[in-house]
Amino acid sequence: MKILIIEDEAPAFRRLQKVLEEINPDIEIVEVIDSVEESVKWLGNNDAPDLIFMDIQLSDGISFEIFEKVKIIKPVIFTTAFDEYMLKAFKVNSIDYLLKPVKREELAASLQKYNDLKSSFSSNGTPDLNALIGQIRMDDKKYKSRFLIKQGERLISVETVDIAYFYTRNGVVYLVTMEDKKYLMDSNLDELVNQLDPEKFYRANRQYLISFQSINATHKYHKGKLLIELHQKTDDPVTVSVEKATDFKNWLGD
Repeated sequence: MKILIIEDEAPAFRRLQKVLEEINPDIEIVEVIDSVEESVKWLGNNDAPDLIFMDIQLSDGISFEIFEKVKIIKPVIFTTAFDEYMLKAFKVNSIDYLLKPVKREELAASLQKYNDLKSSFSSNGTPDLNALIGQIRMDDKKYKSRFLIKQGERLISVETVDIAYFYTRNGVVYLVTMEDKKYLMDSNLDELVNQLDPEKFYRANRQYLISFQSINATHKYHKGKLLIELHQKTDDPVTVSVEKATDFKNWLGD
């Protein structure tokens, strides 16, 4: 099996390569690439590998940019420290999404999934990606439409359409409505990301998870960052890092 690794952290790709070869000695790592630009060049000038392992945040951008610049016809397994890109990953050629640090048993399970899915390949060895990816997509996932919040002795139900944003401060998460009402939450932001429709909510940074309808405007900020202007007041400026700026703009225009 020929594998391409697209990863910009040397310790991460060394460990990934080592564990892959331990799991299956027949694996051949054909190349390790650390940037969007070099990935596009390599994929455009070389035979496609059997499988691609791809980090999301690379040295010069987000790996989803690769799919915009070159046609990828082989399955991809994403390895990343960020869980907010999961749905977007399954809209491209992803067959699995592993969070760093990647565990050996999870990696072995991903390779097994790849082998199991090869039954969807056509007779000439080219994958029918629609059939293959359709088996693992989460298109039917149900997202929360409301949250039940305890406020003293009262229980308050808040519809997601009425939520402007969530934010965390000192380990505590708050929900802020479109009318600027604030409620204390039991969930953390990572849990909320998985419960909410990613087409309507975006994890701007470690502190803020914002809804599309709360955004008033977006401005250029210093050092390539974006400043998000919300209709509601916030305790801190809501910014998007330069690494996520392209992904955020794509989300705005999706």
